[in-house]
Amino acid sequence: MNDSLSDNENSSDQTENVADLTAYDAVGKMHRPDIKTLLLCSAIGVLAVVWGLMGISPTLTSEIRVLTPHPAHHWTAVDLVQQKYISPTLQSLINTEEDELAQMDDLHEVRITNVQIVDVDGDDKNEILVCNASQNTVIAYSYQGKKEFESKLTEDSTPEEIQAELKKMAESQGFEYQWQETLIGDLMVAPAHATVVDVNQDGHRDVVVSVLGNIMPSDELIGEVLLFLKTDQGYERHTLLKDVRRVADVQPGDFDGDGDIDLAVAVFGYARGGVRLLENLGDLQFRDSSLLDRPGVVHVPVHDYDQDGDLDIGAIVTQDEEEVWALENDGEGKFSRRILYETDNYDVGGGGLIATDLDQDGYMDFLMSQGDNLEFGHGWPMPYHGCVWLRNKGDWTFEAELIGQLGGTYASAPSDVDNDGDLDVVLISMSNDYANPQNPSVVWVENENGQFKKQHLIARQPVELITVDCGDIDGDGVDDIVAGQFRIPLSVVPDHPVRIWFKENR
Repeated sequence: MNDSLSDNENSSDQTENVADLTAYDAVGKMHRPDIKTLLLCSAIGVLAVVWGLMGISPTLTSEIRVLTPHPAHHWTAVDLVQQKYISPTLQSLINTEEDELAQMDDLHEVRITNVQIVDVDGDDKNEILVCNASQNTVIAYSYQGKKEFESKLTEDSTPEEIQAELKKMAESQGFEYQWQETLIGDLMVAPAHATVVDVNQDGHRDVVVSVLGNIMPSDELIGEVLLFLKTDQGYERHTLLKDVRRVADVQPGDFDGDGDIDLAVAVFGYARGGVRLLENLGDLQFRDSSLLDRPGVVHVPVHDYDQDGDLDIGAIVTQDEEEVWALENDGEGKFSRRILYETDNYDVGGGGLIATDLDQDGYMDFLMSQGDNLEFGHGWPMPYHGCVWLRNKGDWTFEAELIGQLGGTYASAPSDVDNDGDLDVVLISMSNDYANPQNPSVVWVENENGQFKKQHLIARQPVELITVDCGDIDGDGVDDIVAGQFRIPLSVVPDHPVRIWFKENR
């Protein structure tokens, strides 16, 4: 459960800046249990005890409806083959050869924290940018094409190895996919997100990395913002911010209108956190200031939300409260705080916030995923799990609508999945009821003239997915999907750290 903190010292200041146009609707006002519900739950508990004494085991089954694939859209599922990364520093420390470590069993849990489809190197081709919190690296993977599958089985192969090889060949439709790896950075504890931006405006794309410092809940001052500056020799490491609580996201923008790149920082922390601003002073020097004090800030998407010519900052809060805030820019880098969305259901479990003009009306909206239910056990889907569309109506008014339902939804991504000119939404699940093999892990919600009523299955495996993005990976002109897995402690599901669904262009 999340700890509760009081913000009394900031309450008066916040009240002055909070907008009176808060988004409330059926999504926001999720019901709290009344006395009838409590009595019903008590009766169920008594029955469960009686059943137990009688030797009867009650079974929990998901009530989320079974989905089927869209008959006109197909994907080829492929695992991104990642080479085992051995840090040269580690090799030197323990005085061993790289081959020796590479041959050892990898006992790390799968902990992919972020995946993106983005042009990292500026060659007009997208890479897959992966933050890996088990090997503490950020690596870009460039697609190099595919070749016919070559079996590695021998006459000594076990039945299990044969079965696994046949399954792999069937899933990839007889092809092996080739990748080129580029190491952006290593030796950081739990990188959470990587942002591609030309920080020093020299024409080269740099990478800013948000570092948690600990994958587990903590309020220690272990977070960092690292800059990997692109040079002719590779990437040069710089520390822009340290000795703060766990950092979950960094997004760029010229907030004060002086022509350089400043940075908005999401400090998740645990019981303490907030939004900070790194003002660019030149020569890779930044001035740090606080914009919002709230624990559990996950993402800080930047855009001109009120269309007044300057960049504002959005923020999702997911700890003590479940809220979406805006930091309205006055054009000179001074910000007023506005609350755009809040709910009295503190169990919705906000997973993230992305900015997209979903209805393509010229106003930037938000997509908010909700379904982080890890505090209450693994595999408990709820009817309010899914994606909330916060539709920007102008004048800082946002309307909330639940546009997709998926148990344990942790992330969403907009994409024109069906190539009809509008934006659909892809959802992935972290902790659904996977005891039911029919429950999906990846779905897409179809946009039909602005209505999001139809959901279609993409995949039921792998499970425990935490991050997703859409974009053209193979250069065929249609969006593909990439998702990252974060294995829940003590989980026994199969390892699929990064899974790609190549859209078949028919």
